[in-house]
Amino acid sequence: MNRIPLLSAALITRNEEDNLRELLPRLGWTGEVVVVDSGSTDGTVEVARSHGCRVAIHEFDTFARQRNRALGLARGDWVFSLDADERPTARLVVEMRRAIGNPRYAAWRVPIRSEILGRRVRRGGTQDDRPVRLFRRRAGRWRGDVHETLAVAGRIGSLAGWLEHRTLPTQGALLEKIDRYTRLEAQGRVRAGQPPRRGDAVVLPIREVFRRLIYKFGALDGPVGWQFALWSGYSQWVLARRHWQLWHEQPGAIRQPSAAPHPRLADINHVC
Repeated sequence: MNRIPLLSAALITRNEEDNLRELLPRLGWTGEVVVVDSGSTDGTVEVARSHGCRVAIHEFDTFARQRNRALGLARGDWVFSLDADERPTARLVVEMRRAIGNPRYAAWRVPIRSEILGRRVRRGGTQDDRPVRLFRRRAGRWRGDVHETLAVAGRIGSLAGWLEHRTLPTQGALLEKIDRYTRLEAQGRVRAGQPPRRGDAVVLPIREVFRRLIYKFGALDGPVGWQFALWSGYSQWVLARRHWQLWHEQPGAIRQPSAAPHPRLADINHVC
């Protein structure tokens, strides 16, 4: 009889061959690793299987559904959800192994420290990145089409150890991510019946740059902080333009205005 693992690591992937080669050897302390791949054209699936991962292939629809598919594959009492470009620190591993023995909590928040364009970004909003990543399998469910969050039934604690997030290593990767996320976000807004507002393409980029540089102290990160703020503003401009274009391309019968406010485009260094 196969032993049921206490903890499962769960990933969703697409063309993450190089990242998996580095990450998977660091997950040997978990009971199992499950991977849901959305049709990689590189060696992602082969690398995952060569490391003993349980792999499923499913066409991408939304981030939440992909993560819930990985959750459905997991057999552990606890699930550690992470991305291929993230690395758990030794301190975090020690804390997580202790945390899953604490009966008072259903889930734990994990701080994320990001590198963008090869440089550490400490402010600009990244200091607030503390998502729930460790949780009891039966207590959590992912929600949200693009910027997914975990809905948890139970008490949530916070860990001090962190994930190193090596995201957006090049300008090309950054532009590709902006393109993908803004497209998905705009499509989601149109499906939800949220009309674009006049002036979004001007007001939102300016507000986003100000928020990151001043309100979130991104200017203190130096040149990389300015770059991150400006690219974040650019992503808001692309989103506003795409939202406007898609809205006006749709038949009027399927774009009923909604009273719900526009969800803010999450950090471009967020899960992907």
